[in-house]
Amino acid sequence: MEARLKKWIDESRRIVFFGGAGVSTESGIPDFRSPDGLYHQRYDVPPETILSHNFFLQQPEVFYRFYREKMICPDARPNAAHLALARLEQQGKLTAVITQNIDGLHQMEGSKKVLELHGSVLRNHCMRCNRAFGIEAITGCEGIPRCPCGGVIKPDVVLYGESLDEGVLDEAVAAICGCDLLIVGGTSLAVWPAAGLIEYRRGARLVVINKSATPADARADLVLHGAIGEILGEI
Repeated sequence: MEARLKKWIDESRRIVFFGGAGVSTESGIPDFRSPDGLYHQRYDVPPETILSHNFFLQQPEVFYRFYREKMICPDARPNAAHLALARLEQQGKLTAVITQNIDGLHQMEGSKKVLELHGSVLRNHCMRCNRAFGIEAITGCEGIPRCPCGGVIKPDVVLYGESLDEGVLDEAVAAICGCDLLIVGGTSLAVWPAAGLIEYRRGARLVVINKSATPADARADLVLHGAIGEILGEI
């Protein structure tokens, strides 16, 4: 099965990779929906509530305590999947990485065209003056991080109840429409509207790589069950 994937990659010139949390779990970053994920741990307030726009506005101190403890993983490093995708881009085969992850590991490994559907923990901004800040603005303090102007510094991540960036979505749609091979990896395709992006492929082969079944398996030209890093690392 991996041999067929390698053959298709060799034949393709406009590959797009669409990835989710499973790409980052192999770097030690916890996901949300697996049996050991954040959604299955016990908190006084459910994680999906803490990570909502309304909760952020109403209880920012609780939000930032959870955010620092669970959403920022400073020791995480790229794995074999990130390396393989960066190499495909360098070879001129991969035109875009579309990711639901917010950790910046694709860029750390060297990928240039990365479309971050849910934003990034590495970018932050003042809600009052819109000044940009790095991750140190969040990790380098306690409580609610504030700009010199007094405004609250908010992470550039998409919280529950917030809309995805339309510009990033448009780029992702264009990339998928123009690809000749779409590789979906490390995602259960359970988060919308991101999961609906694969509907925009136009005749491209579809490969799904995931540890568990996904709603797209029945339509895929190739389904590989396993760790994304192990599979892509062999390509």
